[in-house]
Amino acid sequence: MNVLIVFAHPEPRSLSAALRDVAVAELTAAGHAVQVSDLYAMRFKAEVDRDDFPQLAPEGRLKVPGASKAGFAARGLTADVVAEQDKLLWADVLILQFPLWWFTMPAILKGWVDRVFAYGFAYGVGEHSEARWGDRYGEGVFAGRRAMVITTTGGWQEHYSPRGVNGPIDDLLFPINHGILFYPGYDVLPAYVVHRADRLDAAGFDAAAAGLRERMRTIATTPPIRFRRQNGGDYLIPTCELRPEIGMAGAHGFALHVSDVASDDGLTRPAA
Repeated sequence: MNVLIVFAHPEPRSLSAALRDVAVAELTAAGHAVQVSDLYAMRFKAEVDRDDFPQLAPEGRLKVPGASKAGFAARGLTADVVAEQDKLLWADVLILQFPLWWFTMPAILKGWVDRVFAYGFAYGVGEHSEARWGDRYGEGVFAGRRAMVITTTGGWQEHYSPRGVNGPIDDLLFPINHGILFYPGYDVLPAYVVHRADRLDAAGFDAAAAGLRERMRTIATTPPIRFRRQNGGDYLIPTCELRPEIGMAGAHGFALHVSDVASDDGLTRPAA
């Protein structure tokens, strides 16, 4: 398999970098081809601005979705963006690796998503009608490929538990797992999370590295999160709301969009 790791940490001697190296070594040893986009080392431009769209007329008003759509269709996006898109098309698996800063990814990685996931490439694709609302949430350019998050937190695991003060880690990562990875079609694997990163001793690192090696060894077989597919029957089209009968058993919030039932055709269905 071809694996792309998009890595976002400014310190080459960080725990994140050490874990990245563990992942690369394990994947390579298993025969996978690996590329790493080290965003800080690349000095990747994070902000979206007019320079991203060379074909936009100087007097034109910048409307980012429209400019992105026109630029992608005309093969007119900047070279750094095109290079990252080519890596994504090459990869069977995408790994986003970052420290959890202020409950989300570092700005440079969000900027990578903003610029690389162009209109017509990662979103805005497929038929929009009374029967379908585009190829997204389980369909799209990356359908059939896998993705996952590797992240570190400064807080305790208990802080990110269902009753923890920071909120459940699955909820905090939902906008990334569901909104960035599942949206363009990836099968999203459960995240690998290392807690108390700033207090990890040698034994703690060895345990974290061992767990990560196991996740890399099973990256092709780990069952993905069972997010409900938008066009799989669970949602009303075109409103894209869950059918009224879904969630009656007590699930609420983000959990409503994960099914505990898998059908033979691979689509998710509400529990009976």
